[in-house]
Amino acid sequence: MRKSGILLHISSLPGKGGIGTLGKEARVFADFLQQSGMSIWQVLPMGPTGYGESPYQSSSIFAGNPMLISLETMRDEGLVQFDDSELYVPQDECRVDYDAVRANKEMLLHRAFETSEEALREEIDAYVAKTFWVHDFALFTAIKQHFGNQMWQKWPDDIRLRKKAAIARYEKELDKEIRYHAFCQYIFHCQWVSFKAYCNERGISLFGDMPIYVAEDSADTWTQPEVFQMDKNRMLTKVAGVPPDYFSADGQLWGNPLYRWKYLENRDFYWWVTRMDVMSQMYDMIRVDHFIGFANYYSIPQGAPNARCGKWILGPGKKLFTCLKEKLPHLNVVAEDLGEVNDRVRDLLKFVGYPGMKVALFGFDTDETNIHYVHNFPENCIAYTGTHDNNTVRGWYEKASPDVQHFARITFHFHNEEDVSAAFIRGVMNSNANTAILPMQDILALNDDCRMNTPGTTGSSWTWRMAPNTYSQGLVDYLRGLNIQSRRGTIG
Repeated sequence: MRKSGILLHISSLPGKGGIGTLGKEARVFADFLQQSGMSIWQVLPMGPTGYGESPYQSSSIFAGNPMLISLETMRDEGLVQFDDSELYVPQDECRVDYDAVRANKEMLLHRAFETSEEALREEIDAYVAKTFWVHDFALFTAIKQHFGNQMWQKWPDDIRLRKKAAIARYEKELDKEIRYHAFCQYIFHCQWVSFKAYCNERGISLFGDMPIYVAEDSADTWTQPEVFQMDKNRMLTKVAGVPPDYFSADGQLWGNPLYRWKYLENRDFYWWVTRMDVMSQMYDMIRVDHFIGFANYYSIPQGAPNARCGKWILGPGKKLFTCLKEKLPHLNVVAEDLGEVNDRVRDLLKFVGYPGMKVALFGFDTDETNIHYVHNFPENCIAYTGTHDNNTVRGWYEKASPDVQHFARITFHFHNEEDVSAAFIRGVMNSNANTAILPMQDILALNDDCRMNTPGTTGSSWTWRMAPNTYSQGLVDYLRGLNIQSRRGTIG
């Protein structure tokens, strides 16, 4: 069945409080998807954001971001009391000011904790008892705040190395803070489960995003250092990145920890089985970011000034996915196969059979033989106009050379600049791809001021929000018409 969907992160939803949440506006968007004939909602990683507010540098691969909790839903459920005047009101409703949002939301979440934790104690204790990672994450977060948010590698040795006596001491000393973070994770979990059920009841599948690597400063590396390439002092020895290419003379030095793949293989890849199992419970579909790293990964010595001195190392390849298929046969995975795809990567993709990604904006840097050229899209792929890391279609076109603009016009049969977004959308929707995903910014024909992320920069990335009152019957009818014409979605 041919399907379609929209890429829009939860933080980008409109609504009160300065950031999108899992509350009423999320349900309104799910209704909009259903009415438009879309059957997939793709979001970005849902964990607590890290450096530069990137959801790809989270302090936990399992935890939810408390900033996405709906305080209004909590108020409706009697878990907290506040007046609307106490909610943060942004100067710009189309941008997230994370510092201001965090200060306001944490104040009200702490109020909710003080007034409601006791009443929810039994439910929270049961949640923590059956959810293996929550206590360690709450302890990690409380200790990190105790030490002024220093990365855990700079904590005193006894707690950095997780000595039993130190763990016991901080559990006692920071008991209230630990309970607060567990409370927030319980509330996020409840709201997520309710939100997912609402979507699924309307025929909407939630499409999640899972980075291949974890952040160095995370509960994951602190609690399970044996999984990562670290020395006996818990310091990284090798880190992730990509080599120099046409776009970057120094390559990209990501700095994420690399895995001890032989160690994991000898233990039936238990860490990855657990991770994928949790993700499959949270999402209906899982996009695995940087899938090529399973075939071969780029290893850079820790402390290197750039990525030039790294080298390619063979990854776990088919062994990992044979194990995953045996233990988790229900997985619904999409491989983010963008980047340096060699024969080993192609062979692994063929073996697993997962759909890869094709991005229409990438189809104009060579000629009509480009694998991302829209007329070359295979059926077994997820087709995009662009992704969260790219410019919007309109922004891309405005900055493209005259030759590239001409190539795009003759490919998608449009004449005027204001028609470029709609033309790309038609091309992707009518392509051979079984699934088409459209970023909301392209549906709204927005320019590069509204792109979600500019890799390698901080400041404006991850801040875009959709304007209030964006939805209209005309927009619904437009998307329904696209789905009918392209034989996609729930109405094709």
